[in-house]
Amino acid sequence: MSFLHLHDVWVEFPIYQGGSRSLKKALLANTTQGNLMEDALHRVTVTALRDVNLNIDDGDRLAIIGHNGAGKSTMLKVLAGIYQPTRGWSETSGKVTALLTASLGLNAEATGRENIIMRGMFMGVHPREMESKIDEVAEFTELGAYLDMPVRTYSSGMMVRLSFAASTAIPPEILLMDEWLAAGDASFLSKAQKRLEKFIGHSSILVLASHSMPLLEEWCNRAILLDHGRIVGTGDVKQMVEAYNELVAKS
Repeated sequence: MSFLHLHDVWVEFPIYQGGSRSLKKALLANTTQGNLMEDALHRVTVTALRDVNLNIDDGDRLAIIGHNGAGKSTMLKVLAGIYQPTRGWSETSGKVTALLTASLGLNAEATGRENIIMRGMFMGVHPREMESKIDEVAEFTELGAYLDMPVRTYSSGMMVRLSFAASTAIPPEILLMDEWLAAGDASFLSKAQKRLEKFIGHSSILVLASHSMPLLEEWCNRAILLDHGRIVGTGDVKQMVEAYNELVAKS
């Protein structure tokens, strides 16, 4: 049974350049969002998540809603195991596939083909299993001879094609997604949409952070609303979209 559980999770990032007394005083005085504070070592810290309790269980299709800077990407990275909580703890059961950024798990100096293998290793897939998927991934990307060239020569759209195709070569148990697919061109996005629908259908859990409310309503069955790193609302997607719009109207 797949699940993702967060217990009293905080994520805090110290600002090492903010050590001087005058700069520290200015930073702390000018913040209006309450996410800058001073820790026990007298460092200025940015609090990205605070006191988060969340259970995501088998069958959940969770939307994460919030303004820019609310903590959506940080929460996805905690769920993916990329960030460790500075306080509290997380529990995970099931194989996690994270579609967070196009460059995640890619090596700019390696070729496209080599990166397909490395992307699989990043997801915990054995190189032999990933190697068996290379032809299918190559066909989907339509990158042709570019697959034998270093990724540093790719455009952002080409990198999205490679990363997306490699990441979706193996059906996931738990799928975490951000909005990075927007860098793809229109024809690719149409292909990606069909592939994603099949991909999501095979997953036990989906967690999706997006500003596209129609997309969230189509793919998700519950939602949370984040504000300055806190969960300030939970419910069905339509309720949380309305609560988000109210929050934006007040700001």
